[in-house]
Amino acid sequence: MTLTFAAKPTLTGTLVQLRPVLLADAAVFAAADDPEVDRLTGTHAEFTVGQLEAWYGSRADHDDRLDLAIVELASGEVAGEVVLSGLDADNRSCGFRIMLFRSRHFGRGFGGEATRLILDHAFATVGVNRVELEVYAHNPRARHVYEKAGFVYEGTKREALLWNGESIDAHLMAMLRSDWEAHR
Repeated sequence: MTLTFAAKPTLTGTLVQLRPVLLADAAVFAAADDPEVDRLTGTHAEFTVGQLEAWYGSRADHDDRLDLAIVELASGEVAGEVVLSGLDADNRSCGFRIMLFRSRHFGRGFGGEATRLILDHAFATVGVNRVELEVYAHNPRARHVYEKAGFVYEGTKREALLWNGESIDAHLMAMLRSDWEAHR
């Protein structure tokens, strides 16, 4: 079986829809500019609309990653993105990341539902065996969401992020197909 993210699906839950990212999503991301989101994700860089357009405009061309926009169903607003990346077909594994663009989207269930939807796709449709992530120690809300979804803590990269002069650990977490099956 050859693993690929060539198909770019639309996945729908009760709160959010995940759809392939569009060039227009670049403007939404650029306008977000939320310092709390930057802190929680460890984002030091600032991106121009042109850089973001080049990035989002090229996502459909990659079969080793899946970039989906998180769209709030009630409003139609793009609330963030969820990504499976670094597909290692030989070892049936990939990385995972999620970002809600504004802190006003936090605590509303969007991240949890988007995580479950993308993991169901990764394990049931694509056929991966392992999905891994890193979460910074100063983001316990995200770690809770990941644990609730079934991710298991595997270790710590000590002082992996320097944020405003403070060294922050990164926690490594992963979910195996067997974890996903037990958690469904």
